Amino acid sequence: MDAAENYRRAATFQTPERIPMIFHVNAACWHHYPVEALAERMADHPMLFPHFDPAAAGPPHTYALDARAGQPYTDGWGCVWQTSDDGITGTVTKHPLANWDDFDRYAAPDIEASNGRFPVDWDRIARRLASDKAAGRLASASLPHGHTFLMLCDIRGYENVMYDMADGEPRLVRLIEMIERFHLAVIERYVELGAEVIGYPEDLGMQVGPMLSPEHFRRYVKPTYQRLMAPARRAGCLIHMHSDGDIRSLAADLVDGGVHILNLQDLVNGIDWIAGHFAGRVCIDLDIDRQQVTVHGTPRQIDELIRREVSTLGRRAGGLMMIYGLYPGTPLENAAAVMDAMERYAGYFS
Repeated sequence: MDAAENYRRAATFQTPERIPMIFHVNAACWHHYPVEALAERMADHPMLFPHFDPAAAGPPHTYALDARAGQPYTDGWGCVWQTSDDGITGTVTKHPLANWDDFDRYAAPDIEASNGRFPVDWDRIARRLASDKAAGRLASASLPHGHTFLMLCDIRGYENVMYDMADGEPRLVRLIEMIERFHLAVIERYVELGAEVIGYPEDLGMQVGPMLSPEHFRRYVKPTYQRLMAPARRAGCLIHMHSDGDIRSLAADLVDGGVHILNLQDLVNGIDWIAGHFAGRVCIDLDIDRQQVTVHGTPRQIDELIRREVSTLGRRAGGLMMIYGLYPGTPLENAAAVMDAMERYAGYFS
């Protein structure tokens, strides 16, 4: 069974051969760790890195436009991004609509030239999706990270958005409609080009609790989510929803729009809580801890964590995927322990 079919089966509870595992190496890692040491560990784990070429390992020639130290970047919505470390996505330091007085002159980007965050080449995307299908890979696409609520915060500023929601500001509704129309056109284009999996990534949680109240989420954000997911659902696409942070009070509403795969963090939400609410019902794409055990724990503790997660959430019918993001600051021996455990338990089911 190839990786694409295994993924589909895991997402739809049709008995995959193994748990899909993704180990993501952030671009900044290549100038924070010794290149040879990181490359050696990746080469030792062919299940996680089947196409890895150690000879080509090293810092990327260019970093993403919003992840270049000392080079502020203005996206299609007029938000200015800055970072202090190459490879680490920056933060918005200038909000184009910090003052509502500028709203009448404000406009969405041109979908033919931008996906909102970066310049876009639709012909190139069409070729990639077609190539993926021809090669037996999943044809996947995604909205930019932070496509609705976080985009409001990028455009207006977080504090302003909180006041707008509390005050029932009518211009906020018009801004949401503008953002939704733009992203709906993006989704429709992906569907037209044959995408099989479409991602809807947006961080909504803090360390404890969400960044907006459940009431405001249901009033201002959830309806947009459901309308954005509708074309993908009609086309039979798998819908992947991602959110970092504590989203327990929002989780039921997040999956209410027909989400097939929910990517959420393990320890901040609680393994047992996740199992009680989603195991066997929605495919869990578990984001393995990057704050506590894998950073400060021992390799044995890391192995025990991942084994517990698989034994608690795994089902032979499917419904579990796992992902880990390596960022600077995690000891390389711990990163290797995560790799070991992900490969060791990919076939372990409770």
